Formats: sequence, structure tokens, C-alpha cells
Amino acid sequence: MKSFFILALSIPAFCQQQQPQTAPIYRVTVTERTVKAINYQYRNGPTLIDFRGTILMPKAKGEASVDSKQGRSEIDVHFENITEPQRFGREYLTYVLWALTPDGRPHNIGEIVPGSSDKSHLRVTTDYQAFAMIVTAEPYSAVRTPSDVVVLENEVRPDTVGKIEQVEARYELMPRGHYAYQIPATTTNNAPKVSMRKYEELLELYQAQNAVGVAQAANAAELAPNTFTKAQQLLIEAQQLEQSKGDTSRIIQAAREAAQTAEDARVIAERRTQDDKLSKAQADVAAAQQAQAAAAAEIEKAKLEAQDAKAQADTERAARERAEAEAAAARAAQLRTDAQARVNQSTAIPPPPPDSPQRRQSEMRMQLLEKLNAPLPTRDTPRGLVAVVPNTAFNGAVLRPSATDQIARIGAIVAATPGLRVEIEGHTEMPASDELSARRAQAVREIMIARGVSPNAVTSRGFGNSRPAGSSAAENERVEIVISGDPIGSVPFWDRTYALKPSGQ
Repeated sequence: MKSFFILALSIPAFCQQQQPQTAPIYRVTVTERTVKAINYQYRNGPTLIDFRGTILMPKAKGEASVDSKQGRSEIDVHFENITEPQRFGREYLTYVLWALTPDGRPHNIGEIVPGSSDKSHLRVTTDYQAFAMIVTAEPYSAVRTPSDVVVLENEVRPDTVGKIEQVEARYELMPRGHYAYQIPATTTNNAPKVSMRKYEELLELYQAQNAVGVAQAANAAELAPNTFTKAQQLLIEAQQLEQSKGDTSRIIQAAREAAQTAEDARVIAERRTQDDKLSKAQADVAAAQQAQAAAAAEIEKAKLEAQDAKAQADTERAARERAEAEAAAARAAQLRTDAQARVNQSTAIPPPPPDSPQRRQSEMRMQLLEKLNAPLPTRDTPRGLVAVVPNTAFNGAVLRPSATDQIARIGAIVAATPGLRVEIEGHTEMPASDELSARRAQAVREIMIARGVSPNAVTSRGFGNSRPAGSSAAENERVEIVISGDPIGSVPFWDRTYALKPSGQ
């Protein structure tokens, strides 16, 4: 078996259990880039595109085959000359492949793990039909916004020019340090060699520790306690499995769920922090308006007093009125300036008003995600809230007792919110396993109906192995409970829109 060196710069530092005491490093600026987006709809067979390395990794290259199916696009991509990500900073542990829509909306579609020869292969699916692709270095694979360490971008091949629609997709990048927290500077130069499977275990554990540390630095323990606690439990479970030399697939699965849940907790915490700042700014504006009205009343009172003193000398009256008018104008101008400055500092693009339907849906979506994360790991996606029932919850097509209780709790939460819809999707690893995936999905549906969910509001379907979630059986063997509907809207709470740069500019 081939062996690989553990990355000696950052991995020993991340093994420490004690969390850093210093504050996280955050910046509010973002970086913009543009890349060609390709429309893959209505293609006759796969479309081939190339990847070229950026100035950060000029020797890197790749090739992808994109096959447009009904409702999804299948991507099979190969990369070469992918060097270790820690060359860009100690916090970077992995690479992520992104799909970018023409309006700049990013979608994390898979993690890239180079092998011993600096090569990597990835086969994934995405719901998008028109998109661009980039590769970035990241602190963990569950991030939702690409970092500014862009190492590869898709490039149109000469033999496809004129056959595909090209659009300039402008997208925003998080600058270096946004996801970082203070990491101890401990290094080890003589790290032992381990197998590739052990390397993957450790890499996923360090990414999960990174994600939990960043979420804690963002005050997620206070602002998103259920989701953050779930992430910590998943991380502890993965660490215990690794220490007891447990199954590699279960270790990787638990570590990835911990990173994804920690990222949800971080986004919820940041969103609620922004909401608090906006509420304070709005209160300051209201106070400034009241002060301005009081100043106007004082001016009017001064004018009345000036009229009562009309008997005084004309020169004295004119001087007094002029001084009062100048003072009032200065106070009003200062109040307007201070109020506008506080509004500008609160946010560049304010969210919807607190009493708008979109805001209520977003808040309901966050509250429901918090509740669902207690029984099962749950993600907020453009399809809806997705709770994942792992393969370990089944014995063949039959649910284990512990999993039955978890799904029953999910059903009770959904039944308590009228108007929600539930789609249960079964997925398996092996070919010709549609029947098994459908039976598993039906078993989950029956549990939810028994806990009060209307039979008309919940459907089940088996997809077999047509929609893999990753490169391992632990990720692909699953049942997804997709919860959507008017009460929680159709936009993830962490989502936002981006400006579109017209083609040719």
C-alpha cells in the first residue's frame, strides 16, 4: 500500500482540544472576479471543458465532462498538479469545486482530495443547467462562500466555441482570514507516514475542528445553541470513532456532518448578529428623528419668545433670531449626519423590514432548522431543509429502533407547522438498487404519517444510485427528508443575490 506524509505545518496544531481565547479575524470587504458561465441545456451527449490554473497554481490543470440530464447536470472531472493547500496559509486544509450561476450565486458541489501523485478525480451532480466552475482552497469542505484563493477556473475548449452560450458571471469571494480563528503556531517536521485512508480520516477530522472553532468564534454557542451543540456532538463522535480505530466510512461521515452543521451554526450566528445591528441602527434613527422634532419645537418656541420681545430694539431682535436659526440648522444637520452614518455602518444592503413576509419566512426557516438539528443533522439548501437519515439507520430496508425515534421527532416538528410539504428521497450506492431506495423512503414516510403529518403532504421516491453525494458509500447510502412550503419560503436563510456584470464589460 502506498503511504503519504501527514501535512506537518497545521495538522498537529489542530489536534489541540483547547479552543483559542482570542477573537476571530473578520473583514467586511469582498473581492470580485468574473468567469465564463456555460449553458449545458439541450445538449446531445456530454460537453467537454478544460480547467486552467490561476497565478496561484499555474501548473494545475484539469478536464471535465458535463452531461445535462432532466433536472440535473452530471459532472465527471479530473485534475492534475494539485499541490497541498497549506501553502496558502495554515488554515487551508482542502480544495472545493464550485458551480457559479450567471447571477453570481455559488454552490459547493464537492471536495477535491489530491492523491499521492497530485491528481484527483471527482464525480458529482448539480441542479444547475447554466453555470461556471472554479476551484478554491478552503479551511473545511462545508463552506458556503468561496474564498479568494482561486486556484483553477473552467476554460472553454476550442472545439466547443460557438456551440455553447457564454455569459460573464461576476461572483464575490471571501478574503483570506474571514473563516480563520487564531490557530496555535505549533509545528512538527517529522510527522509519521500513514495510509491514504488514514490520511482522509485525519483530514476530515481537522476540517471539522476548523469548522467548529470558526463557529464558536462567531458566537454560535449563544446565537445558535442547538445547531452548534449538534456540531460538537458529531465532532466528538468522529474523534471517539477514530481513537477506537472504528470504521473509516463512519469516521468520515460523522466528521463531514460536523463541519456542515458547524457552518450552519456560523451562518445563523452571523445573520442574527446582523439583525441585532440593524435593529439598533433603526432605533438610533428613530431617536434621531425624535431629537430633530424636539429641536424644531425649540426653534418654534424661540420664535414665539422673540415675537413677545418685539418691543426690544430692532437690532437686538434681528441678531437673536439669526443666532437661533443658525443654531437650529446646525443641530438638525448634525442629527441627520449622525443618523445617516449609523445607517451606513449597519449594512450596505439592508435585509427586508422586520414585519415583511420574507423576513418572517426566513426567521421561521432558521427556527425550524434549529429544531430539526436536534434529532438529525439538517442542512438549509435551495431545495428546502434537508434532514439526512444515514445508511447506519437501516437494517436492509427496515429502520432501526433508534432511527425510528429520531424520524418520529422530525414528523412531530413538521406536523406542528401547517402548510409544509415533505419529499422523502431514497439513495443507494449499488446499481439496480432502485427498489431498496424506494422501500427505505416509504419506511420513513410511514413513520412521519404516524406522527401526525398529513398523507397528502408527504411523498416518497427511490432514486437508486442516480444522484451520488460524494465518492464514498457512507455519503451515497442515505435517505433525504426535504421539507419546504410557504411558511419557510423558498430562499435559504444564508442566501443572498449578487450583481451581474453584463457580457463584454
